Amino acid sequence: MPLLFLLGSCGETPNQETKTLKTKYDPIPVTYVETAKDESVVEDYHGTEVADPYRWLEDDNAEDTKAWVKSQNETTFGYLEQIDFRQSIEDRLTELVNYPRLSAPFRVGDYYFFSKNDGLQNQSVIYYQKGLDAEPEVFIDPNALSADGTTSISLMGASKDNKYMAYSRSDAGSDWRKIYVREIATNTDLEDELEWVKFSGAGWFEDGFFYSRYPAPDAGEELKGNNQMHSVYFHRLGQPQSADKLIYEDRGNPSYYHYGGTTEEEDYLVMYAAPGTDGFSTYYLPLESGKMPQASDMVELFGGTKNKSSIVKTEGKNAWVLTDIEAPNYRLVKMNLDRTDRTDWEEILPETDNLLQSVGSGGGYLFANYLEKATDRFYQMKPDGSQRREIELPGLGSAGGFSGEKDETELFYVFTSFTYPSTIFRYDVESGESQPFFEPDLKFDPAQFVEKQVTYNSKDGTPISMFLVHARDLELNGQNPTYLYGYGGFNVSLSPSFSTMRMALLENGGVYAMPNLRGGGEYGEAWHQAGMLKNKQNVFDDFIAAAEYLIAEGYTSSDKLAIAGGSNGGLLVGAAMTQRPELFAAAFPAVGVMDMLRYHKFTVGKGWIPEYGSSEDAEMFPVLKAYSPLHNLKEGVEYPATMVTTADHDDRVVPAHSFKFAARLQEAHAGDNPVLIRIETDAGHGAGKPISKVIEEQADMWSFFFQNTNSEVKYGVKESE
Repeated sequence: MPLLFLLGSCGETPNQETKTLKTKYDPIPVTYVETAKDESVVEDYHGTEVADPYRWLEDDNAEDTKAWVKSQNETTFGYLEQIDFRQSIEDRLTELVNYPRLSAPFRVGDYYFFSKNDGLQNQSVIYYQKGLDAEPEVFIDPNALSADGTTSISLMGASKDNKYMAYSRSDAGSDWRKIYVREIATNTDLEDELEWVKFSGAGWFEDGFFYSRYPAPDAGEELKGNNQMHSVYFHRLGQPQSADKLIYEDRGNPSYYHYGGTTEEEDYLVMYAAPGTDGFSTYYLPLESGKMPQASDMVELFGGTKNKSSIVKTEGKNAWVLTDIEAPNYRLVKMNLDRTDRTDWEEILPETDNLLQSVGSGGGYLFANYLEKATDRFYQMKPDGSQRREIELPGLGSAGGFSGEKDETELFYVFTSFTYPSTIFRYDVESGESQPFFEPDLKFDPAQFVEKQVTYNSKDGTPISMFLVHARDLELNGQNPTYLYGYGGFNVSLSPSFSTMRMALLENGGVYAMPNLRGGGEYGEAWHQAGMLKNKQNVFDDFIAAAEYLIAEGYTSSDKLAIAGGSNGGLLVGAAMTQRPELFAAAFPAVGVMDMLRYHKFTVGKGWIPEYGSSEDAEMFPVLKAYSPLHNLKEGVEYPATMVTTADHDDRVVPAHSFKFAARLQEAHAGDNPVLIRIETDAGHGAGKPISKVIEEQADMWSFFFQNTNSEVKYGVKESE
């Protein structure tokens, strides 16, 4: 669920005409179109009546809603177009992002696959080559599939004989995907096409694969309907989807997700059944060559949905399992599938004080990834835990990779930090030595900026760690424009990352701050649980305390401070700005969950009930209502300058959340601060968004940020301006 902004940058400041603009900008007047209200819409929640006068905005197909969207965008873009430096920021971001970017390669038989973006391509192109020294060829170019660059492609995995590659296609940012199959040697598609797929892999078994899908939604409900009956099917190549065999469904729990994949030897299908985004049950289905798998052969390995136990690898009847059972920071155990009692478990990696974030396998070894103060550590070892050695990473930051089949002699990984661009390394499995494989050529010097980690205390005294990034010569005078980004939920860990889009902030004297709030996964399951359900207010307190720390330490002041977050982070921003509106100059709630009383009624929202609770629960209703952003906007309050962002094809957090919140905010707000909503067309929750749209959106956001924090912008502006 999460939508995370990345941090980054690129090369020296260009030779451009410099013109420092005045730092007390003239206010830009805004005239809002009054949003109609239906006062008759009132719902009873356990004896409490709650009005919902903007519920009509939930119908995205209605002409009235479309007209409202059009008028709101006219107001928003009419405002943004009057900001003098908007085009200069967009030009600089375009320049910064225009450098080649590669993904780490992975091997399929004789071929290596990777994706590459030359710089300004809307989507990265997928390449393959026969050996690492061969000339790369285009495997799939998503940019050729849609004129506006809104089609994205994801590779889903190759058949065991390395003959076919399954891939999925998403259009306009939707979570809905179609699965196709391409013959690798000829680079041609088969006739197979599978529809209504969400949250699925492709677990190959002989001449087909397992995948997960929903029933076809009713016409007009594709982007907002309540998805039910996520089930596992087996598709045999060359057969129509109507002939696919149903492997697993659960009619007693229609809201559950069912997903998984096959083991390296294709001897098991591993399936997980989850009521939502938290705990899950674990199953396996023994597979036998030449025999169609039967649902009746499915075996429950871990029942219940309170814990998280995932199979890392298998060898015959032995399974290596990463689990939080009796280990909130996770541990790795080995078990025999015929003797699964805990007394028979062999502990390979005991629980430690640091989170065991993941365990992968490749080259006959295990690779354990620990998170220490939200930065990655990797260790290589034999499957029995022996010959353990730490992999020397370039520094403190984030890394990923170290996976492959057991016969690999070298693996690839990516390392990044806030000031270290994503770099691909080639890793020799036996020697443990790393060599750079691809280093990006940037257009700025990252050494101009510093990243550090600080600790502050939350409202209840809990220590919270926070990353800070800024220019090396930053003066702590309380006048630095500061962008405080947070998430705090769903066991998601925020670690250092690199992105060119934040250079508009850093090059103009700004501070980027990212705290590791409770509700995230940085410090294990106990940290996660301290920020979910009835503990959700802790997340908002942690975020507000981060703002107070930044002000107290002289980094910024309330009139220079903006808060931002997306999805669950959009909820975070909405809650913080309604609880402490005077603390912030600007707010950017992106694709946020803003109506906590009805979120579970749309698309996959019900899957968040384990994290949030539901208004249908009499105990959780008052908790949710107490912080629901939509329901805590008050008449006559001066709220921060706000730019809500959403997209018309967001079928994860439906745009109705943002529509209703923006309408109510415009009604309640007192003061001159602009409160706008920017609604992207042909875009979704964030995944697969074209570079062109990303640049435009980020330029608008930074322009709004600098305008409403009265902050100096040093980029050149055209003479005509």
